Amino acid sequence: MNRYPLTRHSARRAFPAASESRDPVDSPAAETRPRIWQGRRLDRPQEDIEDQGLAFDLDTLVTRRRTIGALGAGAAAMVLAACGSGTGAATTGTTASDGGGAAASDGGSDATTTTTEMPTETAGPYPGDGSNGADVLEISGVERSDLRSSIDTETVAEGALITLTMTVTDLAADGAAMTGAAVYVWHCDAQGAYSMYGDGLTDETYLRGVQVVGDEGTVEFTSIFPGCYSGRWPHIHFEVFPDIDSITDAGNAVLTSQLALPEETSVEVYASSLYDGSTENLDDTSLESDNVFSDGWDMQLATVTGDADAGYLVHIDVPIDTSTTEEAPASAPGGAGGPGDGGEPPADGGGPMGEPGEEE
Repeated sequence: MNRYPLTRHSARRAFPAASESRDPVDSPAAETRPRIWQGRRLDRPQEDIEDQGLAFDLDTLVTRRRTIGALGAGAAAMVLAACGSGTGAATTGTTASDGGGAAASDGGSDATTTTTEMPTETAGPYPGDGSNGADVLEISGVERSDLRSSIDTETVAEGALITLTMTVTDLAADGAAMTGAAVYVWHCDAQGAYSMYGDGLTDETYLRGVQVVGDEGTVEFTSIFPGCYSGRWPHIHFEVFPDIDSITDAGNAVLTSQLALPEETSVEVYASSLYDGSTENLDDTSLESDNVFSDGWDMQLATVTGDADAGYLVHIDVPIDTSTTEEAPASAPGGAGGPGDGGEPPADGGGPMGEPGEEE
């Protein structure tokens, strides 16, 4: 049985044809008496009801809207949707990976509502979350917004200033802000090295930190633009935990992923001598060849504005479905910076001219 009182075809028959009017079109009465339909005089008595003109149709639609209003908002929406032509209909957008670099979020626009979760990606060999030894999440002071300095030393990572804003939402709660969740962010320095790993860096904790999602659904970090090392596109790692108390166990993360940085901004940043080697590495890779983003990066390409003088504003939307279990990412293809044999990270902690032994 048809659930809707009107279909696209039955909606047109709601207006009777000429043969259904009070007087046949070819009768003498039709020539001497105006045609009346539902108490309304017709401007074009020789035409069918559906051909009476725009003014008549609009007036009829208003009348019908008043009538179906008594049915309630839900039923009315069903009736009006069935009466529509189907063009220009409002839809709820579903962001789908097309394997290409579709436009990234504009940093908070409500024009499109995504129903797709941010893809899960590898944490790589340098997470510092306790999953492979080093653990910054057990250190007092890791909850901070400025990531440029190490927590327990005076070392400060130099590079182009960025302000990273992440909007974290829960698809299981109709896209509401995931208030109270904890976001752990980490990335390499200007030379492509990761703190806590490699010679001379095991006591450093720079470019790592945690923030708690506020009522608006956002977290904000101050950091530097990461360098580009061999085999990988410029990127930032992150993990999302249900709350701040759960960060001490990496297994509690509800999402582990990475965001990609735009090529145009990367080229501009890497012109600085602080990023020696990054330009050459960027020239040798692409999003298509990157062992993490090659399967599609439309949801992971951050929006970046600003410049080297004022600093860069980086934004990414992070939709998460907390009703599902995070799936481990598929193995990435081999090559420089690609999967290794699961052994120890390279001694130099990675770098522009190095080739990390595992996917990152």
